Amino acid sequence: MARTLRFARPADAARIHQLIVDLATYEREADQVEVTPEVLAAQIAQTPPLFECVMCDVDGESVGFALFFHNYSTWTGKRGLWLEDLYVEPSRRGEGHGRALLAELARIAVERDCARMEWPVLDWNEPTIGFYRSLGTVPMDEWTRWRLTGDSLKALATEG
Repeated sequence: MARTLRFARPADAARIHQLIVDLATYEREADQVEVTPEVLAAQIAQTPPLFECVMCDVDGESVGFALFFHNYSTWTGKRGLWLEDLYVEPSRRGEGHGRALLAELARIAVERDCARMEWPVLDWNEPTIGFYRSLGTVPMDEWTRWRLTGDSLKALATEG
């Protein structure tokens, strides 16, 4: 098995899209995926890109990905690395690809002087929670993530 980690290119957009759909299906939200391969390709090609993505290739086939972007901590005065999605095909799990992707992101975060890496995890996803705990990560139980979308977002945007 020859594993390669590399940054995604616009030509990877269709495969990234498929992996996003697979992840959304696993998370029971396949109907929520609105992005298209064309949009992903255009966003990867932007300077600077809206996101970055590390692909995990095994014997020339992309079996997983880690899509991330930077945020900023006002408390540390440094960037952070926000992992939006990490996914490895179910048939390729247990081979170290998820750990390799996270290690690559940690390397990028350290190289870019990021204060931290953070990501969301569904409360019911026990296999993933166990995996993350095995790496020494800790949940931020005292924080609740809030979201404003759709009509509520538009309504607030038109106030005052």
